[in-house]
Order: sequence, then structure tokens, then C-alpha cells
Amino acid sequence: MPLDVDFGTDAQRHRYFVVDVFTDTALAGNQLGVFADARSFATEDMQRLARELNLAETVFILPPTQDGDVRIRIFTPATELPFAGHPVLGTAFVVGSALGSDAVRLETGLGIVPIALERAAGRIVFGRMDQPVPSWHRYERATELLAALGLQGSGLPVEAYRNGPLHVYVELEDGEAIAALRPDLAAIDALGHVGVNCFAGSGRHWKTRMFAPGLGVTEDPATGSAAGPLALHLARHGRVRFGDEIEIRQGLEIARPSVLYARVDGSAAGVERVQVGGSAVIIARGEFRLG
Repeated sequence: MPLDVDFGTDAQRHRYFVVDVFTDTALAGNQLGVFADARSFATEDMQRLARELNLAETVFILPPTQDGDVRIRIFTPATELPFAGHPVLGTAFVVGSALGSDAVRLETGLGIVPIALERAAGRIVFGRMDQPVPSWHRYERATELLAALGLQGSGLPVEAYRNGPLHVYVELEDGEAIAALRPDLAAIDALGHVGVNCFAGSGRHWKTRMFAPGLGVTEDPATGSAAGPLALHLARHGRVRFGDEIEIRQGLEIARPSVLYARVDGSAAGVERVQVGGSAVIIARGEFRLG
């Protein structure tokens, strides 16, 4: 018979959800924890809970302070992030489901992010977010990074984009080379709080892997905050056209296959809009009993 444990009546109950993001299949994609009401948590509590769940990111929902539906704070097991893609999308599925809304505005550390939600048979099945336009520069530690990856060079310039986390991009020759990567994670960790994105592909279809041990994430199954900058990186260097949507596959090597969609509108002279989309599945709910 099912087991249960009596926690007593004095413990405070804190409801949370687990969401698999950038997938339409449970137990795939990138895992996310979402605490539905974080008003009683101090920052230290949030960091400890994120470490306890030990998912790539955990979100804490708070009342809005601007023109959003809710305010969110995002934590990896190691640090707080002002913005990250899969936490924003996954949280939008939770908030949109709770509010019965097809559009959600989330207040993040980088401002308000709007997410448009699509439904089938009454259930949210897809979301598309407008991401902040990232800044970019040539990555000054490219030689160290390539050595940590065991590579001699990159097909495109090794450049860094700031979109919440700092993401650096290295192009390999094909998907097989991406799958074969065995990076020196200690050397990447020494580079600090950076996400290392290795990519290959052509046209609409691209494959990536992302390593960020300095952020507490050895390898990420799906990186929404890196998808928009990747589309921009490809468009800036003429690999795709501005306005074309790309499909990004990630996570297969760690048994969490994910699919992301990204597009950038504008031109090399001026980026007008960065959009990233995908599916998500709310797979579990539970509660922490603390105190």
C-alpha cells in the first residue's frame, strides 16, 4: 500500500512543481523546479533549496513589482541568475496553467519577458518568449577554452554573448564531432561563470552541447538563454538569414533529448527581436515541509 509520513502540524508547507522544458515528453528535456509562493523565503533559503533539488535551475515565484503577472528569481545549485531561458519558459507553463492565460509576463532580473502560449485540447503545448537582445564581444580567453575542449580551432570566431549568463560559442565541423567531445571540465570551471556552447549544423538544423561547471551545471540538457544568441551568432556571420527560425537539438549525450526553436529579426546593423520557443511538460508537484 502507499506509504506516507506524518511531518507534524508545525511545519510550513511550500508547494513546488517539476517541469521538463524544451520537450513534449516526460522525463526528457531540461528539468526545472518552480516554487509557487516564495514570499517567506530569504535569498539564502532559495539558494539552499535550489541546491537541495539539484536541478539545473529552480525558480521562486513572487508578487510582481512592475507590470508583470509575477516576479521570478532563478537559481542554479551554485548561484542566482538574472535570466535563463528554460526557467522562464517552464515557469510560463505553470503560471499560464494556473491563470488560464495564453500570454504571461514574467519579471526577471533583466526586465519583463513576455511569453505567448499555445494550447491544444485546453492544455498548453508550446510557448515562445521574447528574449532581451544580448550584447557580444570577442572572447578573450579563446585559447584556453579551445585547449579545454581539446580543439585546434573554431569554424566561426569564438565570441561571447551576455544574456543573463555569459555564453561563449565554438563551431565544430559536424554533429559527430559534437557528440565525441570529452572536455576538461576542471579547465572550463577555471574560466569562471561562463556557459561553453559547442555547435554544428547548417541551414535550419543545428546541434549543440553546453558545459557550465562554473555555474554548477556540468552539462545542460537544453539552454534557452543560449539559443537566442546562437541564432544571432549564425545570422551575424551569414550562416542563416535574419528572420529565419532555426531548430536546435541538445541533450542527447546525457539522455535528456531536447528541441529548441530560435529566430532573430533585424539586420547586422540593428537587432530588432530575439525569440526562443519550445514545449514543456509539468510532470510532478510536491511540497517541502520546513520549520
